[in-house]
Amino acid sequence: MTGHNAMVNQAGFGQTIRSINGSLECDGKNPAQVQSRVSAYQRFTQILGVPTGNNLYC
Repeated sequence: MTGHNAMVNQAGFGQTIRSINGSLECDGKNPAQVQSRVSAYQRFTQILGVPTGNNLYC
């Protein structure tokens, strides 16, 4: 699944991480990097005034 499809089909931000860097970061491989991405995403959504949605983590 592409990152775009993950977001427009409500699979969540975590799926975008999996689509782009899943083999390097998901399934416990690099939790600090995943947390950094999720935190940045949360900051951006807050600035834009939009909900984060579900499934933030891969």
